[in-house]
Amino acid sequence: MMTVIAKYRNLGLKLTPQRIAILDYLDGNKRHPSAEDIYLDVSKKFPTLSLATVYTTLGALREKGKVLELTIDPDKKRYDPETGKHNHFICILCKRIIDIPATNLIDFPEAITQDYCIITSHVEYSGHCPECKNIL
Repeated sequence: MMTVIAKYRNLGLKLTPQRIAILDYLDGNKRHPSAEDIYLDVSKKFPTLSLATVYTTLGALREKGKVLELTIDPDKKRYDPETGKHNHFICILCKRIIDIPATNLIDFPEAITQDYCIITSHVEYSGHCPECKNIL
């Protein structure tokens, strides 16, 4: 298994112990955490960690294409270390976000496909997760 340090060594980021802890927290994380979530968890091990360090690290990872910045939660930005093609579902009650495989193809009008070059797409679904659906 590739270590976090080996995975991010070639990005040109200074790999401080705090930054490595942030990268380790994100590695394989499916919870789509906010910067505040990351800060609260990682600062337990590194009390001197600042929220600014978390934001700086997330910004650098976003610029390098190693994390997606999600704006589907109107209350806060969330971050997704899974950068492969996929969509998201957000529960409108508990705000839980889950990954949805991107299997749907949209049939674009010919005028769009001739005049525009689509580079990426993302579909967002919203509704109630199984837990929230059961309490309604």
